[in-house]
Parts: sequence; structure tokens; C-alpha cells
Amino acid sequence: MATRDQETLFGHAERKRAAADPARTPLAERMRPNSVDEMIGQESAVRPDGFLGRILRGATPRSCILWGPPGSGKTTIARLLAGRRDFELESVSAVLSGVKELREVIERAKDRRAMDGRDTILFVDEIHRFNKAQQDAFLPHVEAGTIVLVGATTENPSFELNAPLLSRCRVVVLDRLDADGLAKLIDRAIADSERGLGRMGIKIDDDARSFLADRAAGDARAALGALEAASDLAAASADKRVTLALAEEGMQRKALLYDKSGDEHYNVISAFIKSMRGSDVDASLYWMARMLEAGEDPMFIARRMVIFASEDVGLADPQALPLTISVKDAVHFVGLPEARISLAHGVAYLAQAAKSNASYTAGAAATAEVRASGPLPVPVHLRNAPTKLMKNLGYGREYVYPHGAEQQAEGQQYLPDAIARKRFYEKD
Repeated sequence: MATRDQETLFGHAERKRAAADPARTPLAERMRPNSVDEMIGQESAVRPDGFLGRILRGATPRSCILWGPPGSGKTTIARLLAGRRDFELESVSAVLSGVKELREVIERAKDRRAMDGRDTILFVDEIHRFNKAQQDAFLPHVEAGTIVLVGATTENPSFELNAPLLSRCRVVVLDRLDADGLAKLIDRAIADSERGLGRMGIKIDDDARSFLADRAAGDARAALGALEAASDLAAASADKRVTLALAEEGMQRKALLYDKSGDEHYNVISAFIKSMRGSDVDASLYWMARMLEAGEDPMFIARRMVIFASEDVGLADPQALPLTISVKDAVHFVGLPEARISLAHGVAYLAQAAKSNASYTAGAAATAEVRASGPLPVPVHLRNAPTKLMKNLGYGREYVYPHGAEQQAEGQQYLPDAIARKRFYEKD
């Protein structure tokens, strides 16, 4: 029998209402796959010969952690597992539940196994939100086989879950849905007369479909939710067509001229970098916002900032690189939409920081010399001498240890003889 949490999470009550009045159930909920073969975008994770694919097709369930971004299919997979007749599915949300609720689930699982021999799958949504004590509570029951744990998380399990718990679970990585996969879901929803929009006679323009697929950022729920909103608006028009304008209104975001694989992508990122290099903080923040609003991966922006901190700020402000690395970590940790706060912090700092490309140009000059002159021999006095033969050959004999004889070490040669007078680094 479904628990209250299970009804909330898996929509049993919602599905009953949907049967009576489908219009009351969101499109994204109605279009959830009913079988593993209907899933789009997770071909690697659910392939027939893979760990998860075998379980979904009837093999004995094993404890696992489903790690993936929002809208990638974690709850859908749990629903498919819920359809098994040989297991009872219990579910809890780490946002709403504590140790007390977990103990109640475990007791029911023990009773179920003792009374009718049925095992229990425990699905834990947002498992990363459980603290160490709550995570530890699973361990003995996973080991004893009382429950098969299936956890769902959007966060890196290596950072958010205890090592003992991870060692007892297989981590299954779910990919962010790409634009092609989301476009297929959109077309499926428009064509499906039973669960989708087929009865409405809705059509969609190519640029509107591309916009929804791109701007949903890999989230199937977001794409279908925006499609439903746009379709409601289109239903009142003569041709019942979802145009780009209606798709924008459905997504509540304007389509910006920014193709992540085209010229405009490189134009905008170039403007972003050059604005920071020119110390224009306002322009830098504008181009950053342009990229985010157009759907750019915030980690891509963070990577460009890390490069900029060494290439364009360098030794003029040694704190720029560690600060930017911290921004990168913050972006990875919190994700959008809050990640834009940390990005703005870093962009404002880099744009106003003192600039120097001396270390960048020095590194480039040294690389050019290596490529031009080849593997020049290491001076004998700098060579390591771990054996008697090497010592007899004079390896390291004339080396002067700077910490013990600073004056004598002055003028000691460190470059190969052929380029002994070369200079790569020039101070600003």
C-alpha cells in the first residue's frame, strides 16, 4: 500500500485525478515514460546490458545512487521500478523526512519480508540533503538486504554522500538531456493524443521548438512546462501554431541571438573577455548576463575567468587566481540561478584588478624556444647523481646550494649552455 510520501512523490493520487480530467495534470507529468523504451537521452545509463538497464528490464534490483541534473529522469526511473510486482516501493523526500520516518520505513520493510517474503525498494529523493547521521542509518539495513536503496541527487555524490554509503551503492550518472532529445520530447507531446496535446491540434514552428529545447537547459520538465504554456496561448489563435514569440512567453525568457556552436557565441565571449581586459566592469557584467540569459553553461564562463586570471591579471594581483577558483567551486556547488551571484562577484573583481600578461608571454616565449631548439642537454652541474658512476662523471659536482652559500650561488647557470643568455620573463 502506498505511503503518504509515496503518493506525493510518485503521483498515485494525481494519476487518478488525471484519468478523470487530464487537463488538471501538468503536461510534463502526463508525458512521463511508461517504460524504459520510452526514455530519451539516457541511452547509456539504461542500455540493456548495463547495470540499471538490466534492473529496469527485470533483473534483481541493487542499491544505487542516481546522479543527474534536474529533469533528467531520476524520478521517472524510480516510477518504473515501482511497477515491479516482486518488490514493494517505499519513498521519502530528504527535504521532508528525518530519522523517525526512516525508522518507520525500515520497520515496515522488516515486517513485509517476515510476513510475505517481499523485499522493499526505498527511493530517497534529494538524498544529498540528509546529514551524516541520517545517511548512516541506511547502512546496516542495506548490508542486511532489508532494503534496496535507490537515492536521487543533483549533487556530486563524492562530495555529498558518506564514503561507507557510497561503497555499498552503485552510482549511475544520468546525462543532461541535449537539445535534440528535448526536441523529440516536444514533438512526442504535440503528437500524443492520449497523454499529450494531440487532441488540441497544436503545431509548432521550427525556431520555436529550437528555442524551447535550447533554453530548457537539459530539463525535460522545463521544456514541457513551457510548451504547455505556449500551447494554451496558441490554442486561441486561428492556426493553433506555437510561434517563437509564444515560445518566449511560455518560457518567460526572450530569445537572444546566441548560438552556442556558431559565430555569435564566439563574438559574445570575445566581448566578455575584452571588456574585463579593458577594466570595464559594467560591460563585463553585461556580457556575462547575456551569456547566462541565452543558456550558456555557467561552468564555461567560470573556466574562461580562471584562464583570464592567469593570462591577463597574472602577478599584478596574485589573489585573482585563487578567488576565481573559489568562484568556479561556488558555481559548481550551488548551480543556477544562484551561481550568477558568484559569477558577478568574480567578474567585477577581475575587471577592476590590475593587469599584467608578463607571466603569460614568458610562458609562451619559453614554449617557442623549446620547440625551436629541441631537447638541449641539462648542464652537468644541475644533473642528479644517484649512483657512483654518475658522481664519477661529475654530475652535480659544481652545483652550489643557494640556501647554504647565497653569495657563491650568484651567477650560477640554470639554462642549457646553448641558450644561457636567453630571457623569457620581462617585468612590467
